[in-house]
Amino acid sequence: MLKSSWLSFSRNGWLSTATILVMTLALFVIGGLMLAGVLSQVVLGELEDKIDIAVYFYPNSSEVDIFNIKDSIAALPEVKEVTYISQEQALLEFKERHKTDQVILGSLEELDGNPLEATINIKTKDPSRFADIAGFIKDKKYPIVDKINYFENQVVIDKLSNIMSSVRNTGLGIILVLALVAVLVAFNTVRIAIWSAREEINIMRLVGASSWFVRGPFIFEGVIHGVTSGGLASLLFYPALWVLSPKLLVVVPSIDLYAYFQNNFLQFAGILMGTGVVLGVFSSFIAIRKYLKV
Repeated sequence: MLKSSWLSFSRNGWLSTATILVMTLALFVIGGLMLAGVLSQVVLGELEDKIDIAVYFYPNSSEVDIFNIKDSIAALPEVKEVTYISQEQALLEFKERHKTDQVILGSLEELDGNPLEATINIKTKDPSRFADIAGFIKDKKYPIVDKINYFENQVVIDKLSNIMSSVRNTGLGIILVLALVAVLVAFNTVRIAIWSAREEINIMRLVGASSWFVRGPFIFEGVIHGVTSGGLASLLFYPALWVLSPKLLVVVPSIDLYAYFQNNFLQFAGILMGTGVVLGVFSSFIAIRKYLKV
């Protein structure tokens, strides 16, 4: 049966090659979307890790009252860490950040007293719980709390998430189109293979061959298309990532996609080859149902 599959595959060499090329392109895009998903999760994770809830207190608020609020927030199970920054410390950090900007430092000197507010910065164990903590503080209506900056930060996270979701949905649309094209090309290849082998099929019918024996080679031909395309698509990522990874490291230094791909190559290739086999077998099955009556 495997020999018959290979003969059918090689007999229609140009069509088989075209099928493999189209399927390879579709699988390459699928693999690219998988890697883009990994990259987007890293970027979002880093952004969420850097963003905390900053609670600002009115000037001259009692530190005793501030620490009482700090302790009540720290007791929440979803809170990872609460850091207090006094007015004096905030002023020192501000001067350090702007030590080369004489205009800002000069303007600060002209102000009467310390214009900065004491703050507590809150980090969570799960970034999705930011809203709960911000809501808790807001509901308490502490009289010494001036503002909570979480809501502004959340807008940034939501916008970035929406952009990534749009990119992901667009990628899925492209994948569906390419997968459909791959199925149609593979379907046509198997249809022609069935027509080319019509004499052999008639002989097998006459000698009483089982329907599986007649249909099997065309199913395995779809497997050959899928495995070959998945393997080629996986290998193409080596040169592609070797070129792109250094550029991506400049933007996202916390992940080396080339190293990530190398470490996960077997799983990655397995997914692409498995997807290719599904596309190939599905195409063969449709063609067999339509054109091969046994």
